[in-house]
Amino acid sequence: MKHAEYLVPPGRRIRIEDFDSSFTGRFRKKEDAQAVLDRDIRRLSALQDVLYAQNTYALLVIFQAMDAAGKDGAIKHVMSGVNPQGVQVFSFKAPSEEELDHDYLWRCMKALPERGRIGIFNRSYYEEVLVARVHPDILERQRIPKALRSKNIWKDRFEDINNFERYLTRNGIVVLKFFLNVSKDEQRQRFLDRIDAPEKNWKFSSADVAEREHWDEYMRAYEDVFTHTSTKWAPWRIVPADHKWFTRVAVADIIVSTLEGLKLKYPKVSEEAQKALQEQKRLLEKQADS
Repeated sequence: MKHAEYLVPPGRRIRIEDFDSSFTGRFRKKEDAQAVLDRDIRRLSALQDVLYAQNTYALLVIFQAMDAAGKDGAIKHVMSGVNPQGVQVFSFKAPSEEELDHDYLWRCMKALPERGRIGIFNRSYYEEVLVARVHPDILERQRIPKALRSKNIWKDRFEDINNFERYLTRNGIVVLKFFLNVSKDEQRQRFLDRIDAPEKNWKFSSADVAEREHWDEYMRAYEDVFTHTSTKWAPWRIVPADHKWFTRVAVADIIVSTLEGLKLKYPKVSEEAQKALQEQKRLLEKQADS
């Protein structure tokens, strides 16, 4: 699959409406994409094993989206074949009192993946330039000094985030950022589905419907985020999300391609260690004879 159509070019102002949320590439239906997804899930499992064994790189995968865009489903399906010991998933909701007593990056810093692991952020520090921007009262609860809550706060936070992600990549943490691009009409239908299906009622929240009133504000905030934080070291990818099955195959393919690009290898055992292994093998074989 080609990934260029999802990439947000660094330094270029973009419009979300220029990205087709219903795009499915060369696939016309779910069945056509399933074989590719199954292949990538198997490949991801193998790559994760080497990533864990090599223990030098880490992978941080960030998902941002409007409600009902399919973040949970993408994580569940794409990561269905990996070893749970090598993956950490964090969902960031409204900050706690403890978190509000720290800087806005603190809680995400604590959740960064260790070397050899894949870390997944279901929402992230980007909420601080999205939700906090659409709902300015959130800044009041963050106890930031008034002098720092100026019109430049968003520009300052973009700079902070870029520097933070630059720091991560310079330390071997590869940052992948996905925006799952669902249309307003498709979101509405998914909300209706949650109401109509009893087993999905628990997913529905009236607050989600209220947030739809701010759709245009969110789109403008996201466009500003993409314009200022899509960098060479951590670019954004806007993935079509009107068809969940395509979202999953696109995300899986990008993650696999990224890991393959790291040229991961199992650690080499020294000649001395090889001799020790052979000696242990000899002892074990001798035990079978006794």
